[in-house]
Amino acid sequence: MKLYLIHVGFYDSELMDGLYEQHGNFFVVARNVKEAKTRAKMNRVFQNKNMHIDGIQELTLVDGYRVNLVKETGTKETVNYSYDEVKKLK
Repeated sequence: MKLYLIHVGFYDSELMDGLYEQHGNFFVVARNVKEAKTRAKMNRVFQNKNMHIDGIQELTLVDGYRVNLVKETGTKETVNYSYDEVKKLK
């Protein structure tokens, strides 16, 4: 399995009356880029916002470190740092 960053675009009528294209990114784990595209299109937010894919990046190395995916079961372990928390980092 490989890690893919999916770069999406969409128009949101709640933001500037939908005049400008908005963008976002999310990650997908898949066997290949074709499967990554399919999995991205199955994402509920992708569907609800009528998003399209602007690009897909396969991530194998990040800052000189190899990405190694290991299947886990259990609870989500994501740690988020808010704007204010990041701003305070020195």
